[in-house]
Amino acid sequence: MIALVLTLALSGGPSPDPAPEPSAAVAGPRESAADGLLREAKNLRYAQRWFEAAAAYRAFLAAHPDSPRSAEARFWLAASLESDQRWDEAAEAYTAFLDAHPDQRLLGKEARMNRVRCWGIRQGQHPRATPGLLEALKDPNLDVQVAAALQLAKVCDPRAADGLRKGLQVPGYADACASALATMGLKSVPARDRQARFLVIRIKETGKPDTITIRLALSLARAVGNYLTDAQIRQARTKGFDLEGLTDQAASLPRGSVLLSVDDAKSSVKVTVE
Repeated sequence: MIALVLTLALSGGPSPDPAPEPSAAVAGPRESAADGLLREAKNLRYAQRWFEAAAAYRAFLAAHPDSPRSAEARFWLAASLESDQRWDEAAEAYTAFLDAHPDQRLLGKEARMNRVRCWGIRQGQHPRATPGLLEALKDPNLDVQVAAALQLAKVCDPRAADGLRKGLQVPGYADACASALATMGLKSVPARDRQARFLVIRIKETGKPDTITIRLALSLARAVGNYLTDAQIRQARTKGFDLEGLTDQAASLPRGSVLLSVDDAKSSVKVTVE
């Protein structure tokens, strides 16, 4: 017994027990294989490595089709394909997302808007593009309807007209829709909206540093001729400006558009819609 005590004393006592492994509560939960795949896909997307990101999202969906995060993966797969300019694949992927997750409200609207953009780019090149845009004209969301109409208007498809007129009432789309309707030769701005617009006439006289600025109510557009010289009036008519119909012309243009621009030896005159 004495020998044992001496031995322990000389050796510094018994070896301590190995340190316990940290518990999951201390170290934090380990990342699952599914979460790891999504993290990798997200990192690739943030690095703008779209092709690889799309492949990673597809790998996730193949391995974990019933994951609660599958909606996220399907949406970002489609978005990655769109960023990679693979328009047809992106449109199909957005459709797959919408079919699989009809309950996704915010992402659902964004997916429909993005799909419209892809179809718009592929008009006349892919058989699904134009029919898809025509279907989108009946979407329950007005923004999607107007976005589809604007895409169809790029090829002057007359079926866009109703959607463009609806867009005149939406602040974010009003000017684009007015411009599209004007390009298609259609009236656009309702009469009640004319009161909110006016004309700005800017006259720069030769040899003078200052510009004269005059504002006119849209209903007084015919008075623009009073500020033009005879030479400028002849020039305006030569250019095809209808000085008698300026009110209707101005009403069909978006704000910021140049309605008239003429000059002669005495001055230059520019009229814009504001």
